[in-house]
Amino acid sequence: MSNRVSVQLFGITREIVGSSVLTLDLPQTGQVGDLLTNLKTQYPALNGLRSLLIAVNGEYAEADQSLHPNDEIALIPPVSGG
Repeated sequence: MSNRVSVQLFGITREIVGSSVLTLDLPQTGQVGDLLTNLKTQYPALNGLRSLLIAVNGEYAEADQSLHPNDEIALIPPVSGG
């Protein structure tokens, strides 16, 4: 059985992936770090980002946080401003 999760992409991550939302199936024991590794393998340009924050269900998440079916994940790229 797998976990289906929704990944929302913003800014440069949306440009790299070519979509604003991805729906992915992860292994039952998937964690945030596994998701990030998977995405960086599929979209190598993500490796070039100097920082990338991840939120799960509206809250910032660490790499070891478990993912559950129907979780909503957001990739939050570096933000520059002036």
